[in-house]
Amino acid sequence: MKRFSIGYRTLKTAFGAAVAIAIAQYLDLQFFTAAGILTILCVQPTKKKSVRAVYTRIIASFTGMLYAFVFFETFGYSPAVLGVVLLLFIPTIVSFRVAEGFVSSAVILMHLFSTANFTVDLLVNELSLMAIGFGMGLIVNMYMPDIEPELNFHRLKIEKIYKKILSEIAGYLRNGDTMWDGKELIEAANVLNAAKALAFKDVENHLTRKENFYYVYFDMREKQLEIIERVLPKITALPVMTVQAPLIAAFLEELSENVHSGNTASHYREKLEIVKVEFAKMPLPQDHETFLAMAAMYQFIEEMDEYLVIKQSFKVRK
Repeated sequence: MKRFSIGYRTLKTAFGAAVAIAIAQYLDLQFFTAAGILTILCVQPTKKKSVRAVYTRIIASFTGMLYAFVFFETFGYSPAVLGVVLLLFIPTIVSFRVAEGFVSSAVILMHLFSTANFTVDLLVNELSLMAIGFGMGLIVNMYMPDIEPELNFHRLKIEKIYKKILSEIAGYLRNGDTMWDGKELIEAANVLNAAKALAFKDVENHLTRKENFYYVYFDMREKQLEIIERVLPKITALPVMTVQAPLIAAFLEELSENVHSGNTASHYREKLEIVKVEFAKMPLPQDHETFLAMAAMYQFIEEMDEYLVIKQSFKVRK
């Protein structure tokens, strides 16, 4: 059985619904409990989703009231007419792309139907319920817990994993076969998926900001992981170890010790250029296997340069 817990969203929903009902009851509104229902429907996982929820529900509710006024007042308050209203109303809000607001608008629609008397007082009553319910939903959802510590935790974790991966590749190039099972590659992918989802949530919790440092950072690391996964099979399938292997291993060892969010990629690209020059100075291959190994090693260097280019394009947060 899942552990019982009360999250912040549950607390906000309970508090917002209770306050909305209390206000509607204090104002002596008909169907005052509906204010709580409307609040519940507007409490969403993020601020942007909450604003979107309020927008769709307002449009859908006004559309529903318009249909109700025209059809109920013209053809009467009967279940058959209600059916016709729904038959036309649902496709309308779908075409308006506000179908998410159907439930809240249906609540308003049923109030009008059950009262069977569309008056100005009833219209004011429903508008008041909407204002209280939707307003309270927005108010309570303006508080979101700070998730930056969790994002930073993911950042440090992925950097630790990358250090391990680069270190293991360097160890293989220097010593030949190792006992590394490559589990960090799977772990890195899982951490990045979770981290990007969390970072996107943080983006959604800022109404005006469209870019998030952590989301861009994790996206950059994901692109780097694609390169590592692409070149690793070439390195592990080398037919022989060449004299260039220790040179590249030394570079990777230094790089593995400096995996962080700061942007030192240009420095390591300069070092990689030195490696390329040294590589070119070394003896040409004497047999086919050595030629294939050297070609694979040089391709690996080029891929690592692309790895650093991706990091170089990353803007460090000030």
